[in-house]
Amino acid sequence: MGSQDTLCPSCGQPVATVVRRHKTLGAVVPVWRPGPCRNPQCPAYVREPGETQPKRHGERTRRDR
Repeated sequence: MGSQDTLCPSCGQPVATVVRRHKTLGAVVPVWRPGPCRNPQCPAYVREPGETQPKRHGERTRRDR
């Protein structure tokens, strides 16, 4: 565990560090990895579960049909 900031591999913006678990020889060990990117301009951007996708120009919603 270092105090280094983790960066998004696509855009280079700082991202949070997430902890995943990995089982090795019967013991569960933590593995620190970069978290999801929250930069909307990044190709690796991950939306929040409740966040809506922006409408594209000319796109209709179900209510419009």
